[in-house]
Amino acid sequence: MTDYFRPLLQHGTARPEGALTLAGGALWFTHVEAIRRDAAPRVLPADQADAATLARLCAARAPVLGLDMAQPQVMGIVNVTPDSFSDGGRHFATEAAVEGALAMMEAGAGLLDIGGESTRPGSETVPPEEEIARIRPVIEGIRKAGTAPISVDTRKAEVAEAAIGAGADLINDVSGFEYDSALAPYCANAGLPVCLMHAQGDPATMQANPRYDNVLLDVYDYLAARLDWLEGLGLPRAQVLLDPGIGFGKTLDHNLTLLRNIALFHALGAPILLGVSRKKFIGTIGQESQADRRAPGSVAVGLAALAQGVQILRVHDVPETVQAVRLWQAVR
Repeated sequence: MTDYFRPLLQHGTARPEGALTLAGGALWFTHVEAIRRDAAPRVLPADQADAATLARLCAARAPVLGLDMAQPQVMGIVNVTPDSFSDGGRHFATEAAVEGALAMMEAGAGLLDIGGESTRPGSETVPPEEEIARIRPVIEGIRKAGTAPISVDTRKAEVAEAAIGAGADLINDVSGFEYDSALAPYCANAGLPVCLMHAQGDPATMQANPRYDNVLLDVYDYLAARLDWLEGLGLPRAQVLLDPGIGFGKTLDHNLTLLRNIALFHALGAPILLGVSRKKFIGTIGQESQADRRAPGSVAVGLAALAQGVQILRVHDVPETVQAVRLWQAVR
């Protein structure tokens, strides 16, 4: 029987002797929840977890593109698409996308995520040449005017190569590098940091009837296996961001289970990125049908994730999120 260990995190300066620091940051823990597929979870003193897991939990996370992983970071979303679920094509025009991105930087975004293909439930694949035509001038415009690191949200090696040539720095693949077999080797050879996300199915069908034996452990095992695979290609674990893929082939209950237990993923020894901004489950629970009016719910979930040590929040509403994070840090 395999145990998975989720740190039970706390904060504050009055730390008991022997408390362990999470990922080199401000949070610490004295106990872990031991989780098994075939038994009820148990709470144990942290030193009863295996040494390898404790080492990964405690090791300080290296900076990614110069960003301090011991501090919360905000990634601003710039959808250069006509059919985004969240903003209805607000940034589809190049000039609007560049202006929006620069405004996010000014508001405090540490990095930007540029996407030219919607991966909302039910969306269709965009040809590489069209995706490149959408994002390349935006990346070039941002790079001329700003210095923030640029992530590109794409599943395709051809698009990634064009984006990096235009000035991008990181590849964010929602398919877990399964859609295009050439993408991960390209990233490894180019020495690029990446974001590895879990998704069940493809965007066109992923919400049809998602099923898991145990959503938390199934997602964990998937990310663990893919992370080992990326390391085998030459991508350092320290430069791989992990995203559990909220809303990508998950029901509302699946999403909530992952969010309640997201600290488990620290045991993989890599920074965690979370994208929940404006998603359907926030509208369902918060009783808000309009995606662009879900900032309060998105911020609430984001702050709950920061309390579990998540390093990066991927958001549409940058000023609201940055303000909330600053206040959250001040009162803690």
